[in-house]
Amino acid sequence: MPQLFHRPFCPLSRFIRLALGEYGVDVELVEERPWDRREAFLLMNPAATLPVYIEDDGLTVPGAGVVAEYLDETLGPSLCERRLLPEAAADRIEVRRLCSWFLDKFYAEVSGPLVGEKIDKRMMTFAQGGGPPDMMAIRAAKANIKYHLQYIGWLLRDRNWLAGDRLTYADVAAAAQLSSADYLGDVPWHEDEAAKQWYAKMKSRPSFRPILADAMAGMPPAPYYANLDF
Repeated sequence: MPQLFHRPFCPLSRFIRLALGEYGVDVELVEERPWDRREAFLLMNPAATLPVYIEDDGLTVPGAGVVAEYLDETLGPSLCERRLLPEAAADRIEVRRLCSWFLDKFYAEVSGPLVGEKIDKRMMTFAQGGGPPDMMAIRAAKANIKYHLQYIGWLLRDRNWLAGDRLTYADVAAAAQLSSADYLGDVPWHEDEAAKQWYAKMKSRPSFRPILADAMAGMPPAPYYANLDF
């Protein structure tokens, strides 16, 4: 069985977990703390970032974007309408553009700081960067999330899904990022009703069930986190 080295609340790891779920790929989940800088993990991915996907034959695929492209190349052509990266060039560009928005921009401005400050720092030693959360970083992330929700709502004015008429990697990337912030109760869903309804549709999908089942000792999810109707 393939393996996925991940962290349960890492938004980038969740992106690949959701993608694998949509593609019906069973994997062994291996929790990794990249700040421990294990030698075996650094040999898989010298960048010491998550996720890392390991095929049955030992092929190592590091990084969320690289894994997504690999899955499309190896599985996509046989999946027809279930393919998460469309065939048309213009459609693929739009999906990739939005993936970059959520995996890079949203992660840097919102989910990365929230998860890093509220969850990851609890697991680190002081030497590794642990300690009290940076409240300025958390406040900035909470402010930034508002315009990201508004952008999602704007995209949905003329589209059924974020990149067009069907589910793509763009939806999976956005939902993965939001899910980590939502666990912490930091998504102001009242800011945009269209974004809220789209996310409800996303978390109703079977691929989302393992994500909604994640839990951290001493830090329960927001009360509505696993509620499909909010």
